Amino acid sequence: MTAPAGQENGQGVRDSSVASTRASSGASSRDQARPRDPKQRALAALTAARERTALLTSCVDDGELTAQHSPLMSPLVWDLAHIGNQEEQWLWRAVGGREALRPEIDPLYDAFQHPRAIRPSLPLLTPAEARAYAADVRGRIVDMLDGARLEGSGPLVEAAFAFGMIAQHEQQHDETMLITHQLREGPVALTAPPPPVTSGSGPPQHEVLVPGGPFRMGTSDEPWALDNERPAHIRMVAPFLIDTVPVTNGAYLSFMADGGYHDERWWRPEGWAQIRRHGIEAPLFWRRDSGDRWLRRRFGATGPVAEDEPVLHVSWYEADAYARWAGRRLPTEAEWEKAARYDPATGRSRRFPWGDADPGPEHANLAQRHLGPAPAGSYPQGASPLGVRQLIGDVWEWTASDFLGYPGFKAFPYKEYSEVFFGPDHKVLRGGSFAVDPVACRGTFRNWDLPVRRQIFAGFRTARDAEPA
Repeated sequence: MTAPAGQENGQGVRDSSVASTRASSGASSRDQARPRDPKQRALAALTAARERTALLTSCVDDGELTAQHSPLMSPLVWDLAHIGNQEEQWLWRAVGGREALRPEIDPLYDAFQHPRAIRPSLPLLTPAEARAYAADVRGRIVDMLDGARLEGSGPLVEAAFAFGMIAQHEQQHDETMLITHQLREGPVALTAPPPPVTSGSGPPQHEVLVPGGPFRMGTSDEPWALDNERPAHIRMVAPFLIDTVPVTNGAYLSFMADGGYHDERWWRPEGWAQIRRHGIEAPLFWRRDSGDRWLRRRFGATGPVAEDEPVLHVSWYEADAYARWAGRRLPTEAEWEKAARYDPATGRSRRFPWGDADPGPEHANLAQRHLGPAPAGSYPQGASPLGVRQLIGDVWEWTASDFLGYPGFKAFPYKEYSEVFFGPDHKVLRGGSFAVDPVACRGTFRNWDLPVRRQIFAGFRTARDAEPA
């Protein structure tokens, strides 16, 4: 289950040296949904990301920062310095045209050169050195942003795209570091209040019909959208029914109680081989207590599995097996996006299920405000026009689709962000989790990972074909 050398993680964080490629086209400057000045937006996004990075790296001691808590993940100190190195390469050097500050460390923090399992053996910067380096780069970038000319400066700079790309990159690594915190053993280091309780009952029906027909998938207008989200194009989707909420722990426990992990009928051959090889019989971080009750560990705290929460830490194979057991299937990526963005009253695709406004705490469980998903049926103000809830936030949702480029795809600003991962080896996840920051979460945002991945904050919902009228 160790990631290939080039795959940084399951949160859409893909890295490359600035020198690798340059593209001739990229981000659009049109942004009708965000009237804020691009510089202000960029500074706010960079600041928010750095505050979160500081929280994730200051809550444990230096020994915890330099330790490798799992061969699946880098030491936290590697992520910290890597964040600064990517910012130096893309903003200080590529955008600013300045001399390299620390060119000798570029190879150490190149994810394509060094898989995670061997990173602790590298001569990495110490925690103090990594903090000082990242802070030095950030100070220079803030000064540079203040005097930068954004309009007419090329696609990398237009609408502050490169600054937004780096803010997204840091937030994605913050989610990676949060996964490392989940994997580490030891006392609780992070705390947060539980998600708010939604008044009233959940959605009145367990599934909704999404009408068939065309819809606009992807984007050509979102200024900070990444290359794999582009370009917008028309997709035809047959009518289908989709769960109004993600599959819950309670529903998943029924699958387990019915022998789901021991019945080969529900599993793809590769998935069946995986669970047999590793003796898997429950989601990751679950265990039984002496009374045969299921417990789950979350960020150092252990408690009973909450049956009303979306199931978390399941692989694509587990999600697919559950759906088959339930007589359903995983939605395709196009079906997921139509359920999330399509407004049947107007025929247009929204930025988010609730509309075009940026996410607020009333819409979705995002930004590490809480350290777990909210109960199924929460956030009614974030529902889609069809009444589907929690499409954004809470858990990444596995889809049935392989990760592929859209028609007319163009790599920007480097092939290694998306294109090298296209193909049947990676499955698409949508929607974002409680660990995702809004800057890296949109109705068009695409995540991808290997179908065996379980440490990521992933769950799923199911769908089925609509019966002929």
